[in-house]
Amino acid sequence: MKNLQGKVAVITGGAEGIGKGIAVRAAAEGMKLVLADINAAKLEATVAEFKAHGVDVIGVPTDVAREEQVNALAEQAFAKFGKVHLLVNNAGVAVAKPAWETSQKDWDWVMGVNFYGVTHALRAFVPTMLKHGEEGHIVNTASMAGLTSQPSLSSYNASKHAVVTLSEGLHHDLTLRQSHIKVSVLCPGWVKTGIGHSERNRDGDKTVPTAIDPVAAKVGMAVLHAVEHGIPVSQVAGDVFDAIAAERFYILTHPEMKQAIQVRMEDILQQRAPTLLKI
Repeated sequence: MKNLQGKVAVITGGAEGIGKGIAVRAAAEGMKLVLADINAAKLEATVAEFKAHGVDVIGVPTDVAREEQVNALAEQAFAKFGKVHLLVNNAGVAVAKPAWETSQKDWDWVMGVNFYGVTHALRAFVPTMLKHGEEGHIVNTASMAGLTSQPSLSSYNASKHAVVTLSEGLHHDLTLRQSHIKVSVLCPGWVKTGIGHSERNRDGDKTVPTAIDPVAAKVGMAVLHAVEHGIPVSQVAGDVFDAIAAERFYILTHPEMKQAIQVRMEDILQQRAPTLLKI
């Protein structure tokens, strides 16, 4: 999909971080925007910012973990613009705990946002995108954590691995049907976002361990430091739109991290224990 002028982009997690970065680039390409975010106040401010620059945009407060809210997002997008050409499933959260301390509520929250948020959107948008028959593109945000496995991030790792394989299967399903819709899976490394503070958008069901695990705490601090020194969201957005133009499936924002993927693949092929990779 090379000509984006006048096309419609739907972006979840669109009020900040990578989602907003992608929205800024989409607007620069002349696209109309439907932005979704769980933070209604931040979303309203972001929409106002775009409108001030003449962008045709609407904002729809959405908890992507809730199927009915994603369905409502789709209904508003199609009611406003008639068609959707670019679907970016980007909303994401994280929990840093050892696997045995990750509660069911933690799992429900992380998988609900990171994985079911994508599956809800595919059901809500793809059938109508297929019906209108125009060129389209779906970008699902996974992570390097979807291609490697870090300690104390079991729920996050699992959710992002799930997004990768879901995207691969989606690619095959659309290709076998000779669809004009292409797919990319975004696997960024460290990016300057608020992912390290995603609990701020969690409801009152959060669980707190009785004692802070020192290893998990160390991993959490390392992640926060890496994120703070990560690449800007504008760089990620550039990689995303390059991939859309080139119809490239895997979007790896950090070429230097390919070695970590190779090590993991070799671990599997050699049937050896997983190598502990540096954060």
